[in-house]
Amino acid sequence: MTVAKKPAPGADFAAYACELLAPLGRCTAKRMFGGFGISVDGLTVAIVADLGDGLRLWLKADETNRATYEAAGCARFTYPMAGVPRSMNYYAAPDDAMESPGAMQPWARLAWDAALSARAAASSRPTQAAAKKTAAPKKKA
Repeated sequence: MTVAKKPAPGADFAAYACELLAPLGRCTAKRMFGGFGISVDGLTVAIVADLGDGLRLWLKADETNRATYEAAGCARFTYPMAGVPRSMNYYAAPDDAMESPGAMQPWARLAWDAALSARAAASSRPTQAAAKKTAAPKKKA
């Protein structure tokens, strides 16, 4: 007997998010922390999560584009941890951008640019192994 796997909650919404972001490149959605991570050509550009008001597409942001999201009234990804609000650099996609890939394109480009910037910053940081090699030698007593 074969048992059909039940799709993960939100899988259809994550697939739709990939349709919206497809003009950027090959989009994939992977289960992550009760939601989905959305990647384009291997770079995480968005997440799909429900923070209590339904599933939403949250687009990656950084210091260069945060003001654009805020000026459009986009909510910041904020969740409670041990009773303290915590935020991540993701903002809700504007409602009108959720209508079509064309409407999403300028917002998708902001998320893509933030993902590229994050990758560049990460690749310029030394790894732990490299940091150990370049650390000053310990003096023997």
